[in-house]
Amino acid sequence: MNGSYMNQSNISIKLYNADESNREKWNSYLKENNHANFYQLFEWQLINSRYFKHDVSNLVAEKNNEIVGVFPFVSLKSLIFGHVICSMPFVNYGSSCTDTIEIEKELIQFACQMVNDRDARYLEIRSQKPSENSLKESTNKISLTINLDSESENIWNNYKSKHRTNIRRVYKNGITVKKGGEELLAAFYKVISMSWRDLGTPIYSIEYFKQIFKYFKNDIKIFVAYKDEIPVAAALNGYYKGTVEGMWLGINNEFRKYQPSYVLYWEMIKDACDSGYKQYHLGRSSVDSGGESFKKKWNADVRQLYWQFYLNTTDELPNLNPSNPKYKLAIRVWRKLPLKITQLIGPLISKYIP
Repeated sequence: MNGSYMNQSNISIKLYNADESNREKWNSYLKENNHANFYQLFEWQLINSRYFKHDVSNLVAEKNNEIVGVFPFVSLKSLIFGHVICSMPFVNYGSSCTDTIEIEKELIQFACQMVNDRDARYLEIRSQKPSENSLKESTNKISLTINLDSESENIWNNYKSKHRTNIRRVYKNGITVKKGGEELLAAFYKVISMSWRDLGTPIYSIEYFKQIFKYFKNDIKIFVAYKDEIPVAAALNGYYKGTVEGMWLGINNEFRKYQPSYVLYWEMIKDACDSGYKQYHLGRSSVDSGGESFKKKWNADVRQLYWQFYLNTTDELPNLNPSNPKYKLAIRVWRKLPLKITQLIGPLISKYIP
């Protein structure tokens, strides 16, 4: 841990190393802060550092030796995308968590200076609220959130009749769902690999998901939908402070006609209600996408996400998005590759895609 800066308000900004000795103090602060989210937990930086071998930075604001703000981010260096810094890559969002807006502004200002010092192309902050530092912003991403009820029947009764009919029909088509932990990882990975291949997106290694279970074992669940014992859809969720975080979900396109997502989502929502959770974030979606339309069927509220950018050696906002025409050919080729090839090559590429 290195002391780096102290302002006139006696707020010192320090850099915590990504080791176990800083984990408890960091996470204890998040536990007591109502604005903390799952993706700010210290474990993600341990994974990013130890598994992906990325250079991670854990900025901490302290006053009188007490933490008053944290800001995790990761440096990704590749020949394809250059040197970018992101909070947080690979997951739905990240950003800082602080006691006050003033402290947030101090941490982000300090991070921007680090971007300059490291000669990175840009800093990307995936935030749930607008920038307090007048950073450039993209509002192409949204989060859809369900307010849960202790009685799942109340949730069910609020659905439109057509939606309830669709769920019942999928059950009648023989779709069943299992929930569990790492014992379902192989089935989950098979489905998610096929789904990402068909989208033209490089997949992570199964070892990445094993690392997530290593650090978040009691805060992670896998749900797998089956048709005649064949896994046809799967999801991995995180659980933190009364909120379910929908992290990864995929469908085997060969079984899409059975619409297994209807039963998969309903079983996950029921489980969240029965387990006493208050909210369910159904992951992020692009604005006006098919994902947004489907998630709205579950009476989910739309919440704007703000991708904030500090540009250093570039003048254009990044667009690392499948909709970007420059990636069209690569996506088309990837979709035609054998699944085993994408599972071998994908992890070499995906670790550099924020």
